[in-house]
Amino acid sequence: MSGDPSDKNFHRTVPDGDERERLVCKDCGFIHYENPRVIVGSVVVHDGKFLLCKRAIEPRKGFWTLPAGFLELGETTAAGAKREAWEEARAEIEIDALLAVYDVLQVHQVQIFYRGKLVSPRFEPGPESEEVEPFAWDDIPWEQIAFPTVRWVLDAWREVADRKVFAPFTGNRPRRA
Repeated sequence: MSGDPSDKNFHRTVPDGDERERLVCKDCGFIHYENPRVIVGSVVVHDGKFLLCKRAIEPRKGFWTLPAGFLELGETTAAGAKREAWEEARAEIEIDALLAVYDVLQVHQVQIFYRGKLVSPRFEPGPESEEVEPFAWDDIPWEQIAFPTVRWVLDAWREVADRKVFAPFTGNRPRRA
């Protein structure tokens, strides 16, 4: 048995001792657990401007987002956020604090964002970005933001911008409407 859930020997059933339906191999009983994906990223600010990346890939190609992406095996969430800033924007960043953790149930993701700053003012598009630009708050292209969580976390950053200590934002919607 390959352990591949696309194999026709897998079916959905509630395994003994469990209470949720799972993908289980009919032949050997192997359980393929389907777990959420972890997304890591950062709100990077330099000289009062927010570093945004215009996506060169789907989903939402051509729309603006924060440097973020999938956490890799064997890395911490902070290290993943730093790596994503490099991959998306060729930006070397320093992590300041955990800013937000959002449950995005409709796409099976947990999104973790940090507050960060540029180590040096250099940045350029990585392979998944068409453009990388710093925007003043009033110049952010709000109508071209790729994902709702980008808006949420930018609002979160603004709410705690000057605070050294704060509770991270959580949930599946912003704190305030």
